[in-house]
Amino acid sequence: FSLSVVDRYSIVSDILPEEERQKISRVMNDYNGKILTRGSSQVRSRFVKKNGQCNVIFTNMEEKRQRYLADIFTTCVDIRWRYLLLIFCTSFMVSWLFFGIIFYTASLAHGDFEEMPCILHVQGFVGALLFSMETQTTIGYGWRCVTEECPVAVITVVVQSIVGCIIDSFMIGTIMAKMARPKKRNQTLVFSKNAVIAMRDGKLCLMWRVGNLRRSHIVEAHVRAQLIRSYVTAEGEFIPLEQMDLNVGYDEGTDRLFLVSPLVIVHEIDRDSPLYTLSRADLETDDFEIVVILEGMVEATAMTTQFRSSYLAREIFWGHRFEPVIYEDRDRYKVDYGRFHKTYEVASTPHLSAKELEEDLIPRSLSAFCYENEVATYTDGLWDGYIYIYIYIYITVTHVNNINICT
Repeated sequence: FSLSVVDRYSIVSDILPEEERQKISRVMNDYNGKILTRGSSQVRSRFVKKNGQCNVIFTNMEEKRQRYLADIFTTCVDIRWRYLLLIFCTSFMVSWLFFGIIFYTASLAHGDFEEMPCILHVQGFVGALLFSMETQTTIGYGWRCVTEECPVAVITVVVQSIVGCIIDSFMIGTIMAKMARPKKRNQTLVFSKNAVIAMRDGKLCLMWRVGNLRRSHIVEAHVRAQLIRSYVTAEGEFIPLEQMDLNVGYDEGTDRLFLVSPLVIVHEIDRDSPLYTLSRADLETDDFEIVVILEGMVEATAMTTQFRSSYLAREIFWGHRFEPVIYEDRDRYKVDYGRFHKTYEVASTPHLSAKELEEDLIPRSLSAFCYENEVATYTDGLWDGYIYIYIYIYITVTHVNNINICT
């Protein structure tokens, strides 16, 4: 047996806990067989913050420390600078102290303080520590040195030199990788504070603006977007964060950007769009998030960077357009970033969804034209009627989405 959307939702409401039932809205869209929740009374938390950080916290992770230590290089690159510098200083100090203790123990066991020493001018633990530091940092003041009397001290010097090179290589590589990361390049990429929905070329479109504040370019820049919302499957499974792609021109290649001046990214709301049934009234009560992502290579370092932002339903303006920001000034173009986030209202934007607009595409004049053809068939003769019917069939067939031939 088959269940309608409402029937499936009633079954889900029976099996879900009370808290989940309160979170799921009773006003829903049925898109491609999915029951999309809408209109939660609780304000939705962002999945991706405006600055691009993901609002996700991991808990109850088994063997977290062991897994992070297994990939210690990435861990050191990802941690904050204060912790990295602390690890940097601590690693050297521990190394110096460890080998200083070995040198002091070897000198003490060899009887350096009474007989011929294996390390010259080491009279105690402080001297052994200083000798350890001079050995690992290759300072070489020329005062303390190892003699041939103690093979253990010679082997320790060799081991410490190797360990010192490994520590230097690891720490310098980590610091260089952290400094060269293009993460800070994101600070000079900007998305508009709001997105808009308006008509463009006779189609309802979702639009937002992206800009680059530096003169250096983002090479191979491309953009993508995802709609994040909760829905209930036909089997009653509640998925809180379902990700659905928004086509921003991947098929035509228009998602590839030449980001010299600010650009408006356009998502056409068609049959394949998750926003196909979204109207202005729905937008005011809906509960979803659109995550926008800009990826590309930094021109200076050729390293890949990614910048993210998001728009909640309340941050999308229906019937608005972005103000122009680029003007021609003598022999060059000027970009006014003071207008980057500004929009203006377009009163002629319909309040209907893209689906309702598509169903309402057949003008009333075509229906009147059909009626006139029927009358003409009987009043003006059989031949004239055939001509009218032929013209009408040609018009309706060429109108791809609206074939409605009169009987």
